[in-house]
Amino acid sequence: VLVTAFVGFYLASPEIPRYLLLIKMLFGTALAAGGTLALNQFMERDTDALMARTRHRPIPDGRVQPGEALCFGILLVLGGLGYLAIAVNVLSALVTGFIALSYLVLYTPMKPRSSLCMLVGAVPGALPPVIGWLAARGAFDTAAWVLFAIMFLWQIPHTLAIARLFRDDYAKAGIQFLPVIEPDGDSTHRQIISNCAALLAVSLLPTLLGLAGGAYFIAAFCLGCGFLGSGIRLAISSTLARARHLLFASLIYLPVL
Repeated sequence: VLVTAFVGFYLASPEIPRYLLLIKMLFGTALAAGGTLALNQFMERDTDALMARTRHRPIPDGRVQPGEALCFGILLVLGGLGYLAIAVNVLSALVTGFIALSYLVLYTPMKPRSSLCMLVGAVPGALPPVIGWLAARGAFDTAAWVLFAIMFLWQIPHTLAIARLFRDDYAKAGIQFLPVIEPDGDSTHRQIISNCAALLAVSLLPTLLGLAGGAYFIAAFCLGCGFLGSGIRLAISSTLARARHLLFASLIYLPVL
């Protein structure tokens, strides 16, 4: 969250970024993001206890009581939003507040109900660079939404790779990700390939908009082709090893981009 918010701030800044404002934006965003994730763990404490990958989190493990987590999360979110509104600007605080609300009120309750939760959850996950952009410029811009689109499209194959790897775990907890409700993998593979292909195209736009140069364009094209290739290989042979390769490719793709 902080790295992508930093990228949004950096790209929206003039030649010399306002470093103090950057630090304030990162601090407020960190508070709000930490609080949102704490509240998410409060809300999902029962399902977390059912999954091997999450049962050692503080609440299901008994290290933190639910009431403590609730108060801690609320204080962090409110502190982060208030700090952003006062020290940065109101727009960045509003977008951060929307992220927290949509993640907690829409995405989290949808996870045991519909596979569409993945698309809903990708929206708050894609907005941090917009926070950074608004902090630097104080206004929306086409380029900010291009950064949003890159993050949104990247999350789909990334999340589906994780869901494929931990399909049995998610099934135990009743999480309705695509690999759980359609184990044959056809829908999962279509989503992975289509989003990787769209990401390849959208990731080239920063050069066309003047945000980046030729070196970025070449790197984005090569990274996008590699990411798409990993998705196609998983579709050809849906094994855990191929899913792990796709996850690894996603973790290489975003920071390098």
